[in-house]
Amino acid sequence: MADVDHSAAPASSARTILHVDLDAFYAAVEVRERPELAGRPVIVGADPRGGRGRGVVTAASYEARVFGVHSAMPISHAWRRCPQGVYLRPRMGLYAKVSKRFMAILGRYTDLVEPLSIDEAFLDVTASRALFGDGAAIARRIKSEVRREERITASIGVAPSKFLAKIASDLRKPDGLVVVPPDGVAAFLAELPVGRLWGAGPRALAGFRRLGAATIGDVARLPAQRLEEEFGPALGAHFHRLAHGEDARRVDPDQARKSVGRETTFGTDVADREEVARTLLDLVEQVARRLRRAGLAGRTVHVKLRTADFNTVTRQRGLEAPADTTEAIWPAARELLARADATRQAIRLVGVSVSDFDSPTQLGLFASARDQRRRRVAAAVDALVARFGESVVRRG
Repeated sequence: MADVDHSAAPASSARTILHVDLDAFYAAVEVRERPELAGRPVIVGADPRGGRGRGVVTAASYEARVFGVHSAMPISHAWRRCPQGVYLRPRMGLYAKVSKRFMAILGRYTDLVEPLSIDEAFLDVTASRALFGDGAAIARRIKSEVRREERITASIGVAPSKFLAKIASDLRKPDGLVVVPPDGVAAFLAELPVGRLWGAGPRALAGFRRLGAATIGDVARLPAQRLEEEFGPALGAHFHRLAHGEDARRVDPDQARKSVGRETTFGTDVADREEVARTLLDLVEQVARRLRRAGLAGRTVHVKLRTADFNTVTRQRGLEAPADTTEAIWPAARELLARADATRQAIRLVGVSVSDFDSPTQLGLFASARDQRRRRVAAAVDALVARFGESVVRRG
């Protein structure tokens, strides 16, 4: 994919921000692991029944996207559009390992790396230019190393701000590189649709139609006062700044993950509360394992329940101490399930998450002998799972 540059040489005093996004990440890793899938539509997120399941698409290869399949689409819809696709269950442990190595590649060029998710991050490479070259040169090096070391591709946007870099990385997927120099911002934004503005949801798009603004350039030509009259002072000022390419947010390498969670959509609505509880227990086990893998322990447990009529209920409660084991999290989750389950309707979805993190290194200071024993058992189970897969050990 050819590089795209929207102006002349960048001003040396401006910030240089990269947004790096791995292309169709989960699907790309699956194709890497199974080369015979190359060129075929691959959909990640299915249960063993393929397109008959009621989960959602986690990732779709670009070959699958040709058929209109996209992430967050119900699997049943994807199946109707692409029955010839290869439907795979996600392998989060594998993806996490690739992600860790991907983030390590980014860390070779700057300490200012802000992960947004498992497969994308912002980098501020302003101070790295003297050592590695300009933003485009650094982006090319990152793309080359990701391809060589992980055998997948990345799309990168290079710009003076996070907002611009994020848009740029999305314009030439897959395997794209788009550079927006400081003196090319207006030209870059001019013809982009207003839907590219952060915060431009359906109601905002209706407001832009009333204003006769179809492109970001149209918005930039509107007086700030007119935007504030249409959208309110805060949102109007926000759109005015973005339309002029203004985004002062810094890359924050210390931005903490807010929660760790898992949820599942049942293949058919479940009335059996014991089955729901068993599923929730399995989800708690997965969340606890992910906490330990990330070196986190949480003080607040959240349970989510969605009934057959699509009503969603969430409940939460605090723990006496930060936790990263099933034994500590499950009693709270079980109590919250009972509190959330008020209608007694059949259950469509159940989920659990943990937040308000602390370091698990603090747990040992006041842990009882029983708690310490539980954590040793959990560590042993983690080692087995890492070697043989999640199905090797099941809680009775």
